[in-house]
Amino acid sequence: MSSQLRKATQVTKEAAPRRFVFLLLERFTMISFAGAIEPLRIANRMAGRVIYSWKLAGEGGEMAVCSNGAAFRLDMGLEEIDRDDTLLICGGIDVARATTRGVVSWLRREARRGATIGGLCTGAYTLAKAGLLDGRRATIHWENQDGFLEEFDEVKLSKAVFVIDGNRLTTAGGTASIDLMLKLIAADHGEDLANAVADQLIHSAIRTDRDNQRLSIPTRIGVRHPKLSQVIQMMEGNIEEPTSPADLAEEVGMSTRQLERLFRRYLNRSPKRYYMELRLQKARNLLMQTDMSVINVALACGFASPSHFSKCYRSHYSTTPYRERGAQGSMPGVGTRLSI
Repeated sequence: MSSQLRKATQVTKEAAPRRFVFLLLERFTMISFAGAIEPLRIANRMAGRVIYSWKLAGEGGEMAVCSNGAAFRLDMGLEEIDRDDTLLICGGIDVARATTRGVVSWLRREARRGATIGGLCTGAYTLAKAGLLDGRRATIHWENQDGFLEEFDEVKLSKAVFVIDGNRLTTAGGTASIDLMLKLIAADHGEDLANAVADQLIHSAIRTDRDNQRLSIPTRIGVRHPKLSQVIQMMEGNIEEPTSPADLAEEVGMSTRQLERLFRRYLNRSPKRYYMELRLQKARNLLMQTDMSVINVALACGFASPSHFSKCYRSHYSTTPYRERGAQGSMPGVGTRLSI
């Protein structure tokens, strides 16, 4: 037996198994769910005994179907859970529709009883809708942050991979569930066991709640140029009130002409065009994730008039904002565009 495995099995013998209840919402994302439940299974194997158990819950208590079509048989419906259970909401596509009154009422009831409750992927939306993240720090997948911020301004939204704020847990989606569970395993049974589980998962870089969920700007654009990255960061931080190319250039110590050449060389477009694409991308997120009016979406993305917004949107996406909204239904909800 390796020294790492030997250390991993030295968990507290007296500790009772910790139970997790996974609430599987309609069209939940499998990768976030698997990333949460598999570390528990592996932890049991590495410890040589059952230190974690789990149940699958869902409205109706029979079956839940995830976004890739796979179906899971449930262990329970929306019934009372034990006070020591940890409840994790597994969200995914069209989470607003999956966040029913029954689900919200159940979560509020369990919260009043003091339960630790978390949201995986877009499960943070369901937590926020139930009012369980008010005044708390939380995270959600970066693609859903624009819509989330507009609807839940009382939540302190972070761009971290995962966030633990008291008895509220949230992850950004994807493989972030693995990092959260490794953190919990380490807190319950020590770093050695968590590291052994990570090794089994071939998860070589364990992220913390201080790690950002998105790639760095140089990695995303495929260019390592400090001034270009600085300008793009300023653009991303000033969508509602766009900064002029001249002011952006001055901020990084360049002339407007030098800035133009920099963008043409590395991104094959002008700074103005790149900035416009960022604003239109945010506008599309808001149209597809919220029920904000088209006029309010235009204002939130720095357009002074709906007609100018519509013209720019149609030029870039070959459809109008009104048709985009209509194609998605009256209330698509956060998570409609979640691609993972």
